[in-house]
Amino acid sequence: MFSARSHDGASFELANARHGFAIDALDDRLQARTAHLAAGADAACIFVNDVADAEVLHILARLGVRHIALRCAGFNNVDLDAAATLGLTVVRVPAYSPNAVAEHTIALILALNRHVYKTYNRVREGNFSLEGLVGFDLAGKTAGVVGTGRIGALVARLLWHFRCEVICVAPAENPRVTELGMHYVGLDELWARSDLISLNCPLTAETHHIVSVASIQRMKTGVMLVNTGRGALVDTAAVIDGLKSGRIGSLALDVYEEEAELFSEDRSSEVITDDIFSRLLTFPNVLITAHQAFLTHEALAAIAETTLANLSDLQAGRPCENEVRRS
Repeated sequence: MFSARSHDGASFELANARHGFAIDALDDRLQARTAHLAAGADAACIFVNDVADAEVLHILARLGVRHIALRCAGFNNVDLDAAATLGLTVVRVPAYSPNAVAEHTIALILALNRHVYKTYNRVREGNFSLEGLVGFDLAGKTAGVVGTGRIGALVARLLWHFRCEVICVAPAENPRVTELGMHYVGLDELWARSDLISLNCPLTAETHHIVSVASIQRMKTGVMLVNTGRGALVDTAAVIDGLKSGRIGSLALDVYEEEAELFSEDRSSEVITDDIFSRLLTFPNVLITAHQAFLTHEALAAIAETTLANLSDLQAGRPCENEVRRS
C-alpha cells in the first residue's frame, strides 16, 4: 500500500480482520523509483497522487504484481491501456462517502464567504474588528454545479436547501437533482449566470482545464469558484489572472494540479518552490485545504472495506463490479 498515512493504516487494519491479507503499508508515493518496493506483492494499492503510468506498470508487472487497487474513485493516474496490455487488473472505490466531499464543499463555501479563516486568526490575536469581513446571503444566489454524480448531486441538493437557484451541467441528468426543480443548462450559460460555481466532475480529456482563460471571461465579475474535484479541472495560471482582475471574487480549493509534490506532507520548515502555488497563497480571498474533503471516519472505513473486498473478489476469481477497463 503506497502513500499510506496513519489514518489509512488504522482503517485498513480494522477492515482486514475480515479478510486476512498481508498488508505492507508504505509512506512512499508510487513512482518509477519506488516501484521496486512492491516486489513480492500480488497487488499494489494506490491513492490519487501515486503514479501508475506505463513505465511504472511495466516495473510492477515484472515484479509479479497482478492487480492495481485504487483506494479512491478517480483513475486518471493509471494508464489503462498499459494495464490491459500487461494483464494487470485495475479496481477502484467508486463511492466511499459522497457526504464527506459534499459537506466539505459546503464548508469551504461558507468559510470563504463569511471569512471564517480570517476571523479565527484575528480573534486569537485580540483583533475584534469587522473590517473586511462582509459576506453575502446564499439565499437567492445562483449556484452552478458542474458534475452531478453522487457527490455533485449532494452538493446541488445542499445548495438548494440554502435556497440558492441551482443550475447544473452534466453528461446526463440525475433525477435526484431534477425532482427538486433544479435545472440543467449548457456550460456557457452556467458560467454566465452563476454567482458561485462548484466543480464536482471527474477529470477526463474533456474536463481537463474546464476552467480556463476563455471560461473565466464568460463568468460574472466577482464569482466564487470552488474545486473539490480534481486539480487539473482548473488552469491555475488563468485563475490567478482572474483573481488579479477581480473576475474571480474568491476561490476555494481542496485539490491542486501539482499537488503530488506538496500535499500529504509537513512542509512547514521547507521553502515551497512551486511559484504558482505560492502566488495563490498571497491572495486574501483564497482558501486552500490539502485534499482532505474525503477525510472522515465513515469514508476511511468504506474505502478500506471496498478496497479489500475488491481484492477478495480478484483472489477468488469472482467478477468484481468495481473493475476499471479501458474504454
